[in-house]
Amino acid sequence: MTPRAVAVPSVDPVTLEVIRNALNAAAEEMSLIVMRSARSPLLREAGDLSSALTDADGYLIAQGRDIPMHLGVMSFTVREFLKRVPRQRLAPGDVWFLNLPEVGGNHLPDVKAIRPVFVDAEIRAFAVSLAHWADIGGAMPGSYVANAVDAWQEGLRIPPLRLFSAAGVEREKLDLVLANVRGAAEREGDILAQMAATRAAEERLLQIFALHGAPTTRAAIAAIHDRAEAQMRAALAAVPDGVYEGEDWLDDDAAGGAPLAVRVRVTIRGDAAVFDFSATDDAARGPVNTTPFIAAASVFYVVKALYGPDIQPSGGCYRPLQIITRPGSLLDPGPERPVVGGNHETSQRIADALFLALEATGPQRLSAGGPTTSGLVLFGGRRADGAWTTLYETHGGGEGARHDRDGAPVIRVHMSNVMNTPAEVIEAEYPIRIDCQRLRCGSGGGGRHRGGDGLHREYRVLCDDMSVTSMFERRVVPPYGLQGGAAGAPFRVTVVTGAGSSYDLSGKANVRLAAGDRVIVDSCGGGGYGAAG
Repeated sequence: MTPRAVAVPSVDPVTLEVIRNALNAAAEEMSLIVMRSARSPLLREAGDLSSALTDADGYLIAQGRDIPMHLGVMSFTVREFLKRVPRQRLAPGDVWFLNLPEVGGNHLPDVKAIRPVFVDAEIRAFAVSLAHWADIGGAMPGSYVANAVDAWQEGLRIPPLRLFSAAGVEREKLDLVLANVRGAAEREGDILAQMAATRAAEERLLQIFALHGAPTTRAAIAAIHDRAEAQMRAALAAVPDGVYEGEDWLDDDAAGGAPLAVRVRVTIRGDAAVFDFSATDDAARGPVNTTPFIAAASVFYVVKALYGPDIQPSGGCYRPLQIITRPGSLLDPGPERPVVGGNHETSQRIADALFLALEATGPQRLSAGGPTTSGLVLFGGRRADGAWTTLYETHGGGEGARHDRDGAPVIRVHMSNVMNTPAEVIEAEYPIRIDCQRLRCGSGGGGRHRGGDGLHREYRVLCDDMSVTSMFERRVVPPYGLQGGAAGAPFRVTVVTGAGSSYDLSGKANVRLAAGDRVIVDSCGGGGYGAAG
């Protein structure tokens, strides 16, 4: 399904650019509002959030400069939402929340707030705010359950639920949500921030429609889709026709199993492309499955990054792309499978499989393997006042080298774009001390150009009974080198007890630590590029 054609007048190029940039500015303002008003450090410091605007049918028309995996998924969220909530049920002032992976989603902690925007009593657009809630309930603090085998273990599942109307908050529904998550006061603050962001977007959209008129604004939106389609087709037409295959591997299934493969077959013919993931391994027992929406998001990211960095993201971009996933596979597991880690781990395996498949179209376009993992270590416990505290911290690593330069140290690449939480904020907000932070020197892979170095960071637990969760990749399968370059050093997390003993933490684990215990993170180095001369 593609954005439907509507009978609208043409719009001149200058007006089109004015409206396009105004829409983008409105989406970016949404993200700033969440960061400035949210209660949790995960949103206000790390920025684990994204914002988007869609047209009346739910097709993307503008997005913030946020996180690729979120933004790609939000290309589908409103369209799937409208299949469950008919538009005649929507009213001005509504804000609906949802997190079901099967409703244009990814994993339960990423909660979407959707506001319909009415102009002259008709829905003309939607504003969507996605925020990662630091806890969404479930069996473990932070809602990452390494040994989960079904979706219900991972937390509160929210089908489309109206939490705000023109009359204000619908308190009974909000209380139901808050009763099923840890840190209710923090969650409520984040919910209000998402609501405020959608309200600001509504104000900006109403200004745009009032200034330019509904017919001209609708014409500009249609032109945005058409121009993006043309840009995407031109980018694909410049790629040699052919069939390209690639694969990448998850370290394990989070349940003690062997590595799992993501396989893709890319067929490029003229100005269109088919991405077939049917040969990908079957769904995992553990929480590294993901959704077809994440697969599509990864495809769009890779094509845009390689062949069309200036393409305006919109619903029109997807018209030349066909994405095939096999039901029952890792990328299309069905609604009952756990998916929390697949959002940021398997999405990166999809991207790397695609990059490796398309290496033949021009290796100079590519970087070697990098920190294509969240590097997540999650701390959950209580402060001295008894309040729940959840530190959700991702760790960048060494960038893969390129044909003309070394990789950068300690960076995030591809589907991620989350900032780190400063040590000062961690020590002020959580019962944790940062003992050390430095580069992991020598972790980058060798070659004509070296991969970037990873990070070394040491956390000291300051409270009793701290829950610690790991969810990361590149521990077993390291970042790959390209064109003869060496692989980077793998990811490693070590626990050192107060008594002095130590053990390696697996990539998907839940453990409990005591005051004085330390967690040492050594993130992966980037792969090298080219054989060393």
